[in-house]
Amino acid sequence: MHYYSTYVDSIVLKTIMEDGERATIMVTNDDGIDAPGLQALVRVLVSTDRYRVWVCAPDSEKSAVSHSITWRHAVSAKQATITGATAFAVSGTPADCASLGISKALFPSVPDLVLSGINMGSNCGLHIIYSGTVAGARQGFFHGVPSVSISYDWVGGTSSINDFTLGAEACLPIINAILVEIKNKTYPQTCFLNVDLPTNILKHKGYKLTKQGNSIIKMGWKQVSSDAQGGNMLSTMTNGPTSVASDTEATPVSQENLLFKREVLGGHVENRETDYYYLKEGYVTLCDYLSDVWISVLVLLNRFRKFFSANNGAK
Repeated sequence: MHYYSTYVDSIVLKTIMEDGERATIMVTNDDGIDAPGLQALVRVLVSTDRYRVWVCAPDSEKSAVSHSITWRHAVSAKQATITGATAFAVSGTPADCASLGISKALFPSVPDLVLSGINMGSNCGLHIIYSGTVAGARQGFFHGVPSVSISYDWVGGTSSINDFTLGAEACLPIINAILVEIKNKTYPQTCFLNVDLPTNILKHKGYKLTKQGNSIIKMGWKQVSSDAQGGNMLSTMTNGPTSVASDTEATPVSQENLLFKREVLGGHVENRETDYYYLKEGYVTLCDYLSDVWISVLVLLNRFRKFFSANNGAK
């Protein structure tokens, strides 16, 4: 495992805590407040005794809801028990949770940093569009709060719950470095980080700054006779089914209704030197999504500007 040296880490901690105040970190996710990834992340953060930790997370699984928000009805928030943290379970989406947690309706101030995760399954490439984990951090970014989404490349039959703790520990150097930049007012306002942890987190190869690729799981549709058919559901980005069980009783369906469920048709399609490529090579990947997006948009707009100028001049 690649960690900062004790000397460097002590300098980082001194810089963070020299004013006697702890940094406040708010944690959310899309797997739900009881999910092992969030629980491990909070447990590791609390165990360092460096931060004030708040949790505002969905009261049930909200995987693959993307950046949806609750609009036409109220959401409920109920205080939850997580040792060392102040926590609320919320009936809304990850974006709702991040927004509510930052609003000061539940907590006394705006957090210094928002962490969303640790998700059970990677979030690379085009999958970030579907990800509630990424949306939770993106919502924090929209509110002007530095935010990071964190996902673990869970592989059924290989990964274990203990890997979430190892993953959380591997994130501490990243978290500490960000907090130093925030304290020094040098953290870029356009920066929105997504972190993915490799399957073999115990022997990861180090930290790799990279860019978003085009990886995606090819999905299709399969007609089924009842909502219960098919047993397990596929978690958004895991390489295998989750243990989430369907209802055992078939739901009666009228002749007018046709039922379909998603099925996996193929694996990832990926170009080299991107987030998914380096993740599969065994690196902890860090990707600044929005900066890449804005750069691409600016390049495109400049091309459009030249095109419009040329056409306007021809008239």
